[in-house]
Amino acid sequence: MAHNQLKAYQTAQKRQQMTPRQAEAMAFIKASVMMEEAKNKPEDTALFQQALRFNQLFWTILQADITDPENKLPAPIKANIMSLSIFVDKQTTKASRSCVGSDLDILISINRNLAMGLQESQTDQRGAPAGGPPAQTDAPV
Repeated sequence: MAHNQLKAYQTAQKRQQMTPRQAEAMAFIKASVMMEEAKNKPEDTALFQQALRFNQLFWTILQADITDPENKLPAPIKANIMSLSIFVDKQTTKASRSCVGSDLDILISINRNLAMGLQESQTDQRGAPAGGPPAQTDAPV
């Protein structure tokens, strides 16, 4: 199932002419916004669970992507992403069981920080703004 979702993710990137980093930053931001909305409406458990499912799905896609033999990221970065994804899995399970908004805080923070890092990495050595032509070194996370 994750393989089909990974393919859909890659197809959406191409269709929207986004670099992999731009698409990943956008997905991290979307997951963060969904969880923030869920946190602000604690009585809406369906919204809470939907936000967690979206975040979990995205992290599952990242896990599948970094284990793909065609992924060109260095092994230490892949290992760090996998370690972080394991933490995200555990925190997601905790939040899903508790339905307590404060359990989303760390997930929101992780996603926002990663999105910021991905957006900043779009600035090349010449200082070109994010969203410019993709660098040859861009590799999906």
